[in-house]
Amino acid sequence: MARATIIGSGPNGLAAGVALSRAGYQVRVLEAAQTVGGGVRTLESTLPGFRHDVCSAVHPAALASPFFRAFGLAERIDWIHPEISYAHPLDDGRAGVAWRDIDRTAHGLGVDGGAWAKRLGPLARHIDGLEDFTGNAMLRVPRDPLTAARYAARMLDQSAPFARHAFRTEEAAALMAGVVAHANTRLPSLVGAAAGLLLASHAHAGGWMYPRGGAQRIADALVADIEEHGGAVETGAHVTDLRALDWGDPTRGDLLLLNSSPRLALTHPDIPARYARALTSYRYGPGAAKVDFALDGPVPWANADVAQAPTVHLGGTRDEVWASENAVARGRVSDRPYVLAVQPSVFDPTRAPAGHAVFWAYIHVPAGSDLDPTALITAQVERFAPGFRDRILAHHAVPASSREAINPAELGGDISGGVLSIAQLVRRPTLSPAPWRTPMRGVYLASSATPPGPGVNGMAGWHAARTALADAGLPHALTDLFG
Repeated sequence: MARATIIGSGPNGLAAGVALSRAGYQVRVLEAAQTVGGGVRTLESTLPGFRHDVCSAVHPAALASPFFRAFGLAERIDWIHPEISYAHPLDDGRAGVAWRDIDRTAHGLGVDGGAWAKRLGPLARHIDGLEDFTGNAMLRVPRDPLTAARYAARMLDQSAPFARHAFRTEEAAALMAGVVAHANTRLPSLVGAAAGLLLASHAHAGGWMYPRGGAQRIADALVADIEEHGGAVETGAHVTDLRALDWGDPTRGDLLLLNSSPRLALTHPDIPARYARALTSYRYGPGAAKVDFALDGPVPWANADVAQAPTVHLGGTRDEVWASENAVARGRVSDRPYVLAVQPSVFDPTRAPAGHAVFWAYIHVPAGSDLDPTALITAQVERFAPGFRDRILAHHAVPASSREAINPAELGGDISGGVLSIAQLVRRPTLSPAPWRTPMRGVYLASSATPPGPGVNGMAGWHAARTALADAGLPHALTDLFG
């Protein structure tokens, strides 16, 4: 039986493991940490009984992912589908609220309701076409060209110089700015608009759902399937040099898939100089500095709707959010930073002891920054939720400089797998119709440094596995893995 060794147990690595084990390979997944999951782990990082997600918590695109649909993830774990996908509080108790129901969202945005529905309604209604276009390599003809064209037009509409004129109210402008700022790049920009519009479209399609019990449930479901098909996952196995790794014999069909930084491939003894230069030139972006909070009760938001939103974007007005993200791009952190916060225990009582709550938040910072973000995040939450400080029982901060120790793929604290730019959306990490394939026989890239980029959807791993199976002459396996 041919072997497949996978470095890294993030969702992409595990997705590749599921595909290859079902295709008949003897799969072995090697994970540096002591627990599986990479960016979808859940740990008690503050106090016993308070379960915090290490990185990703809410998963807008998970159940729309072609891989996870085929895998049946919706049926394997219990998902929470909140009525509010995300909210963006403003001063004086106001807020922009992205309800799953786009008509309700539009109604709440007043004079900007029609503009919001016009921009996002068609994309949300054709989310399958949008997901197909964004979830695959960009160098191909889209299956739904009309939706792809609409998406491209909206990207232009939300990038410079047009974004400033898209909405008239502070609520609508901030609501869009907050979701676009997920991209961790200069704003307004084309790539920021691309990321934000995709997320916002999912908000009004299936909504921003999350697993009851924590993101770990996703990893556990994937691991269970790998083991059911004869594979194994080994923790505490930190691979830093491929020359020291016994991954089998590529001449006999053995495979090596890297759910890691592409730079690990630089340690392969047979890497061609040209490919090595391409990987070396692949750029990483700013980092994320995160804090987990254990609270003695829910966050006391000034706006009641924000209290019902599992995901909250903090940062004030659109201009404040843009200023914060542009400061990071220039190598510094704003005194009032954009904060991405999650409060999963709003609808999931399994995450904290009765009457208590878990809350985590992060800010964007320059790559490798050792800034402890606790004070900045606490001040921004307190701004929109007076009394938050008094609810804190314990906290645990993770500066960007520490993230690589938690997940080796997050170089400099970059949780996106590489800087998001137009160039690196096309060249991720190389310009190729199949960027998952490397020039080394049997070696494939299977991380968010390959298309479709960041997000918990398993698609980069699925593409890597499919490419490997095609190269091995197993075309039947491409359609029969879940048959």
